[in-house]
Amino acid sequence: MKRAIFPGTFDPFTIGHHSIVKRALTFMDEIVIGIGINEGKKNCISTEKRLEMIRKLYADEPRVKVEAYSDLTIDFAKRQDASFIVRGIRTVRDFEYEEGIADVNRKLSGIETIFLFTEPELTSVSSTIVRELLHYGKDVSAFLPEGMEL
Repeated sequence: MKRAIFPGTFDPFTIGHHSIVKRALTFMDEIVIGIGINEGKKNCISTEKRLEMIRKLYADEPRVKVEAYSDLTIDFAKRQDASFIVRGIRTVRDFEYEEGIADVNRKLSGIETIFLFTEPELTSVSSTIVRELLHYGKDVSAFLPEGMEL
């Protein structure tokens, strides 16, 4: 079985992240979305709320699981018996940064990273921007997958 994790401390409920998961499912048997817990990071949505939202979004897709983790991504990947790590890329700069991390992960664990670029029209939408807008009480519904509510 080909299983991948899609990790991060981000909020993977934005349109861009949702499209990456959908594309990854075209060639993976299962995706585990990992919500990294980082207490020092400013989040306006609690881990529990993010888990609830993402699980609801994928409730009709049995090949997607959602889990929280607080250790290294490669340790999380090993616990999930994942063969791959999926990373969403918006820009070339993102790719250069993630490529270095992927090389370290491969050397430490043997787990390969798959890079999936966000669609061109979504490249300016990052979860950091969405979180910032939420923090200031702005409407972010345009950046959420259809049917998703905060």
